[in-house]
Amino acid sequence: MASDRVHAALPDPPSQTEEEENKEEEKVFGNIFAELESVDLPLGTTLRSIYDDQPNAHKRFMEKLDARIRNHDREIEKMCNFHHQGFVDAITELLKVRADAEKLMGQVTDTNRRLQEAGREVTAQTEEVIRCRIQQRNMATTVEKLQLCIPVLEMYSKLKEQLESKRYYAALKTMEQLEKVFIPRVSQYRFCQIMAENLPRLREEIKEISMSDLKDFLESIRKHSDKVGETAMRQAQQHRTFNSAVAKQASIGHYTKPLYSLNGQTHTQNGLMIDDDTGDEEEADEEILTAQDLVDFSPVYRCLHIYTVLGDRETFENYYRKQRKKQARLVLQPQANMHETVEGYRRYFNQIVGFFVVEDHILHATRGLVTRAFTDELWNMALSKIIAVLRTHSSYCEDPDLVLELKNLIVIFADTLQGYGFLVNRLFDLLFEVRDQYNETLLKKWALVFREIFELDNYSPIPVETEEEYKLVVSRFPFHDAEIEKQDFPKKLPMSQSVPQIYTQVKELIYASLKFSESLHRSSTEIDDMLRKSTNLLLTRTLSSCLQNLIKKPHIGLTELVQIIINTTHLEQACKYLEEFITNITNVSPETVHTTRLYGLATFKDARHAAEGEIYTKLNQKIDEFIQLADYEWGMAESDGRASGYLMDLINFLRSTFQVFTHLPNNNNDHASMSGKVAQTACMSACKHLSTSLMQMLLDTELKQISMGAIQQFNLDVIQCELFASSEPVPGFQGDTLQLAFIDLRQLLDLFMVWDWSTYLADYGQPTSKYLRVNPATALALLEKVYRGMKDTSKKNNIFSQFRKNDRDKQKLIETVVKQLRSLVNGMSS
Repeated sequence: MASDRVHAALPDPPSQTEEEENKEEEKVFGNIFAELESVDLPLGTTLRSIYDDQPNAHKRFMEKLDARIRNHDREIEKMCNFHHQGFVDAITELLKVRADAEKLMGQVTDTNRRLQEAGREVTAQTEEVIRCRIQQRNMATTVEKLQLCIPVLEMYSKLKEQLESKRYYAALKTMEQLEKVFIPRVSQYRFCQIMAENLPRLREEIKEISMSDLKDFLESIRKHSDKVGETAMRQAQQHRTFNSAVAKQASIGHYTKPLYSLNGQTHTQNGLMIDDDTGDEEEADEEILTAQDLVDFSPVYRCLHIYTVLGDRETFENYYRKQRKKQARLVLQPQANMHETVEGYRRYFNQIVGFFVVEDHILHATRGLVTRAFTDELWNMALSKIIAVLRTHSSYCEDPDLVLELKNLIVIFADTLQGYGFLVNRLFDLLFEVRDQYNETLLKKWALVFREIFELDNYSPIPVETEEEYKLVVSRFPFHDAEIEKQDFPKKLPMSQSVPQIYTQVKELIYASLKFSESLHRSSTEIDDMLRKSTNLLLTRTLSSCLQNLIKKPHIGLTELVQIIINTTHLEQACKYLEEFITNITNVSPETVHTTRLYGLATFKDARHAAEGEIYTKLNQKIDEFIQLADYEWGMAESDGRASGYLMDLINFLRSTFQVFTHLPNNNNDHASMSGKVAQTACMSACKHLSTSLMQMLLDTELKQISMGAIQQFNLDVIQCELFASSEPVPGFQGDTLQLAFIDLRQLLDLFMVWDWSTYLADYGQPTSKYLRVNPATALALLEKVYRGMKDTSKKNNIFSQFRKNDRDKQKLIETVVKQLRSLVNGMSS
């Protein structure tokens, strides 16, 4: 029936042509439907081809689509008809089984109920077992996790202990292990996260603590640098003393007899110095200490390691170097009164040495914390400052002992730092400047010594009572005189006691200069040159100045001046012994090309000439003092018949004065010739000055008139002067050489006493003139005074000229002579 309905619905079969066309369309639309029914292909292209193919394609497509749908429906219907009977049979059988299924369901339900009731207890026990298993598993897991956490906790506990015991470097290592090994294993736990968060903070705390320790170390080392430097300098000094002692023992030959002791040190003739104090030997036995023994450097090492581990080493290095530079500037600042005592300089040097000893230790004990370039930069900066400070403060020193101590400190300071590899050439160059300052202080000190010697000298020959006294004197001063040695005791040496004292003091200065030359690492030639230059300065400047000042002192009389001349002669002769003395010390031959000679000869010659000039000046001053006592009565009618009292006193003074020269020791030819020459020159100078003074007295413009009686009295005085000159007050003059000093006065007075104007005027200008030394101007001036005196006398006596024909004639003669003299004077002036 269903089949009939299907067949009734089908259309009539088409014709053959239509069938072919339908097949063609079927083929085309079959491909299209195949594409449409494919779920993988896109539909857009297929649908577009349907509409773009033919105008009625859409309609035909719809028709074909309906036909295909109907075809599918027919196939479905056929399939359902084919399986319908089987379906019916299955339903019938299923209805039969339903009753049995319901019965079985009841049985299963009952069985299930009984099973549930029977397994309830088992279930409970099973749940308990499960719970225990879970607990057991959790415990195992906990134990496992705890085994992972316990090492972390132990390491953290260890970290805390290390921090408390200030083992910061180990603590940093522990932190590193925690971060890299332990914490990553249990990083999921919160306490580990807290630990991990605390570690950076702990690192910062360690950095701060280590930096604080470093600051404490820097503060401590600044305070202890003095002690470190003192120890280092003492060791350097002991080493230098030992080497010097070995060298001296090897070079000791002769001239080892001690000559003098100064400041507790005995000096020998070859310049060696023996220290009487044995304290240095005791110090040498002390245990040798180093910077590590005096300073704990662990804070520096610890801080360096900590910053290195933390990766911040550069920051630490920069901070350390910056702080040390600041400390270096503080160390280099001297105290204001440093120049007053040697302890001030010693503390200054100790601090600087301590600073650089510490830096040298840091340089060698650490790797790169400080570099050689950095220490050299610090040292160059410090060296410039040190030289400036020493140059300034040494200029304030006026005590040569202090300057010498400063020199010794500079040498030890330089040797100490040179031992640590620092360049110290500039310090030794500075010592030459200090040497000049030392020489200046020595010269000032010796100037006081010389002045004291001169003040205490009695300026008389040295009396020698016994041979021991004689040997004592000649041991201090090189005096050799065969004639004096033959004399019996007691006897006198020509020089005064100041001569051996000055000679000894010159040698003392040579020793003092030699002490400065020690340890300067200079050659013998340079030391010899230094000693000779110092000696020359002493002789040409200090001693010469003291002698010149001594000669100019008012209380130094003629006797003292004569003795000074003798003293300078002996000192001049001793200069060659001073040169030999220097040669024995330095072992440098005086014939060496560059050897400096001593200039003492010129010094003593200048002093002797000054003393001679002062003798002449003092004699003339004394003569002037006597002349000022003259009290002539220029209007006296007649002379007293004897010489004036002031003149006799003056002559007696001159005689006694020149006796000093004649009584000088003349057993030495040099002394005799020297004293004779001085005496002759002094005597001639005195006579010339006396003659000139008397002439000036007559020609004084304030003296308006002179009587013939005054001329006669003046003539008597000049006669006494001539008698003094002819009495040979000083031996050695030939003929009437000394009397010629009064020839001008004699001819002038003779002219007036004889009144021989005709001869004077007639022979004027002739070489054989009797009054050749009388100048017309002088004669005119004196004649006018005599003429005024005669006129004044006539007025006082109230005598008329007609009763005194002789006087009137004389006045006319005077007027005539005056006219002629004026014509001569005018002729000379024209």
